[in-house]
Amino acid sequence: MRKTIAMSVLLSLLSVITLPVQAAMLNTQQLVQESSMISERAKLNAMMQREDIQSQFLEMGVSPEEVQQRVAALTDAEVAQLNHQMEQVPAGGDILGVVVLIFLVFIITDVIGATDVFPFVHSVD
Repeated sequence: MRKTIAMSVLLSLLSVITLPVQAAMLNTQQLVQESSMISERAKLNAMMQREDIQSQFLEMGVSPEEVQQRVAALTDAEVAQLNHQMEQVPAGGDILGVVVLIFLVFIITDVIGATDVFPFVHSVD
């Protein structure tokens, strides 16, 4: 009985082996960039929550859940590009243009195989 207990304790201790952790210094630029991307994503998510934009997507056949998944799948560069282009649109102006732009980005991510939301888009994989 003691031998069984000793073996099970030994196996449990061996299974808890952890991998070494590497710590590195972060410079100010990295912290600022990370903070900037968090705010860019928050700005884009806030835009996607607007009722008029959600209604436009629903008219195109895209559910709000699919929009949230697609926004989460965007790279940092794509998020920054979308926010920059939305800033160029006049206030109260071409909201349909913004929605179409976002829809096109979603189709591009489908084509490159990053997502698979639209059944009519075939990836190049």
